[in-house]
Amino acid sequence: MNWVLVIAGGLVGAPLRYLTDRAVRSRHDSAFPWGTFAVNVAGCLILGALTGAAAAGAASSHLQLLLGTGLCGALTTYSTFSYETLRLAEDGARFLAAVNVLASLAAGLGAAFAGVSVAEALWA
Repeated sequence: MNWVLVIAGGLVGAPLRYLTDRAVRSRHDSAFPWGTFAVNVAGCLILGALTGAAAAGAASSHLQLLLGTGLCGALTTYSTFSYETLRLAEDGARFLAAVNVLASLAAGLGAAFAGVSVAEALWA
């Protein structure tokens, strides 16, 4: 049963990542990978909220598998983040590559902490 939950979450997360990336790219003609940045930060926020809810006893293990492993696992993408950062550096946009790394880390951690804080405030 657990694997069904992971697959179900992934069935939503993967197309959501693709569609979000396409929508963001259509609005921002930039070398910076805004689509990947957006889905990774959103995934950190969701996973942080789920972690906070689980710590408060408000999220079952099934919900953690569905949303944490399935949805967030398919929504977020470390490999694309790495590839796009490398591509920026190879294309001579080293500053943007560094900004991508630093901003992704800072925003991702900030989103995760914010998610945990919101969940703890709601269920504590």
